[in-house]
Amino acid sequence: MNAFLNELMQITAWPMERPAAYGTFHLTFTFVGLLLSFLLAWKLRKLGDKGNRILLMSCGIFLVITEIYKQLFYYYYIGGSTYQWWVFPFQLCSVPMYLCIIAPMLKPGKVQQGMYNFMMTFNLLGGLMAFIEPSGIVHEYWTLTLHAFVWHMLLVFIGLYLGFSNRGGKTMADYRLAIATFGVLCVLAFGLNVLLAEVSAGSVNNFYIGPSISPLAVFKDIATNFGWYINTLLYIPAVSFGAFLLFLPFHLYYKKKAKQKALVS
Repeated sequence: MNAFLNELMQITAWPMERPAAYGTFHLTFTFVGLLLSFLLAWKLRKLGDKGNRILLMSCGIFLVITEIYKQLFYYYYIGGSTYQWWVFPFQLCSVPMYLCIIAPMLKPGKVQQGMYNFMMTFNLLGGLMAFIEPSGIVHEYWTLTLHAFVWHMLLVFIGLYLGFSNRGGKTMADYRLAIATFGVLCVLAFGLNVLLAEVSAGSVNNFYIGPSISPLAVFKDIATNFGWYINTLLYIPAVSFGAFLLFLPFHLYYKKKAKQKALVS
């Protein structure tokens, strides 16, 4: 099996020139992807519970399968049969891989609602930011680049779909549930960072909240000059505010819709 997987990774290691930020490949994929994501999310907004479960679980399974390929590629081809701990799959944009499968299986309630709202806000933010600042999604191999581009555009689609389908963003309580979910995931991410610090030589930095130095622009300088904990205290509120800005249009829309409904009745 090892020989087969190694050979498969060698065969699919198709080299490419790393796409330039705001070059033809980046802009074409971004604009076409955003348009399709918006239209498809809007078209599917009236899915019932069964359709919603099938859609989200299908997205989750797709993400899992493609992530397995990515992990194998880094292990066999990039790492020469050595695991690359820095791609450990529990980053902010990795979480939908788990939530898309878990959330539809839960009974309706605060936990499920928190997951929906988290994906509608924080993961939508992560997906959009990846295309605004694309250095983390462009690679020297076609498979890795396409994986990153499709992955983050799928996060955009999922976020829009959950917002359009009235499964998130309705009240301020929804945002608080998203924050609570983010808080729980931050605790898990930090715990994994500490637990895997020795075996990974500090290369695991889930959610970029430490104790390793953040690789993100601006926050890297903050962590280097003032400590990872100062960076974390600034980074978490900054991400939460960004998620709120994406939550707000959905919230205002549903608030206006509720007022119109009340006036008619």
